[in-house]
Amino acid sequence: MLYFRMFLILGISLFTSRVILQVLGIQDYGIYNVVGGIIAMSGIFNSAMSSSVTRYLTFELGKGDSLQLKKTFSTSLSIYFILCVLFLILAETIGLWFLNNKLIIPIDRISAANYIYQFTILSTIVTLIANPYNASIISHEKMSVYAYVSIIEVILKLIIVYILYIIPIDHLISYGALILLTNIIITTAYITYCLKNFPECRFKFYKDKKLFKQMFSYSGWNLFGAVAGLVKGQGLNILLNMFFDPIVNAARGIAYQINTAIVQFSGNFYTAVKPQITKYYAQNNLDEMFKLIFQSSKMSFYLILLLSLPIAIETPFILLLWLGQIPDYTVIFVRYIIAISAVEAMANPLMTAAHATGRIALYQSLVGTITMLNIPISYIFLTYNFPPVTVFVISLIIAILCLFIRLWIVKKLIGLPFWKYSKQVFGKCFFITFISLIIPIITYYIIPHFKYNELVICTLTLFSTIATIYSLGFNAQERYFINSYIKKKLKKRI
Repeated sequence: MLYFRMFLILGISLFTSRVILQVLGIQDYGIYNVVGGIIAMSGIFNSAMSSSVTRYLTFELGKGDSLQLKKTFSTSLSIYFILCVLFLILAETIGLWFLNNKLIIPIDRISAANYIYQFTILSTIVTLIANPYNASIISHEKMSVYAYVSIIEVILKLIIVYILYIIPIDHLISYGALILLTNIIITTAYITYCLKNFPECRFKFYKDKKLFKQMFSYSGWNLFGAVAGLVKGQGLNILLNMFFDPIVNAARGIAYQINTAIVQFSGNFYTAVKPQITKYYAQNNLDEMFKLIFQSSKMSFYLILLLSLPIAIETPFILLLWLGQIPDYTVIFVRYIIAISAVEAMANPLMTAAHATGRIALYQSLVGTITMLNIPISYIFLTYNFPPVTVFVISLIIAILCLFIRLWIVKKLIGLPFWKYSKQVFGKCFFITFISLIIPIITYYIIPHFKYNELVICTLTLFSTIATIYSLGFNAQERYFINSYIKKKLKKRI
């Protein structure tokens, strides 16, 4: 159901992104991306608390304690109300000052940028309030809900595109207002579902200082990790704006849209696996937990590899086909961002394993500190007139370093075999990538150019990757499971 949701959103997003870029123009599109970056800096509470709530809800579901589950949800909602107030204060003071005094925005678009900023603040608050409810859906593993709500979401996105064509008001301002309205409708749908189906989602005030302190402490360390992730992502977006034209931000925004579509392939799989890792830990079933970590790390990487290789090889063709125009630096940005995401997808199950223990101080402080080095290192290089792509090269190197640091920390926390993981996951993924590239690269340089040359190369790349993953990426037991699953599905259809 998560993959149904993904394909539905992906198809509409590819269409709407092209139209929105044409309607807004490259400059306004870049402004929208960089203004959103400021909100992300102020809204780091969101990702910090989201992981915390999901972990605690999933843990209590694994233990089967319904009373504690109710307390956990109500406590998390109380914390979110507090965080919304803090977020609003930060956004309307520091964030607003930064927007109007530090960002490079054309004078005639400052007013529109401020409207977008306010709309995005409200959108973020709506998302914050919805997070405990979304965490409940994930913890209960009711993934089909996202597919159903996505039908509403894609219809609304199509309506936005149509309205932008006919509305006489400033397109950038209109786009921000319509996105806010969409977020309100989607959030209302998720909350309504939870209230009807999960008894623990009915808010009740519980005076449980110990639980409040535990969740706030856990969220505090998650907040540090969220800051680090933000520095690597939106922080670098703002850094690029300080050194280059907004067109570079537009190129980055387009690259991340493609990357988001690709990452959803592994993200959907990871979302479904994530609660199981935590539940295995709650049940003290470490053997099954280790097995799932190994398998999900490989699968997350393979799923990104499967879709990203054709895109990475034929990036100019795909961008031109999709957008009709290619902002400078977009092609190289796409390729580096995909590589970074592939490494991070492999590391996600390790992150979940660390979070499952509840002991995340060492994890967040060490990984977060190293991740934040992206900013000072990138700043030094940019001051010496290095090109914009330098920030992504640095990010890739740091992402690989953080993968092994995560592995070392998880080994200390639960005894996950360090060298076994390095060989069977990281080593195998690197080997599979190398083998998968042989046929596509040879084809790319040998076959003469003709009308459908790009489609032939993309198809060969896809089949080469599938064949390599199946024959070399999986062990005998995993291939047997896949074959059995396919046979069962075919019998049902027959």
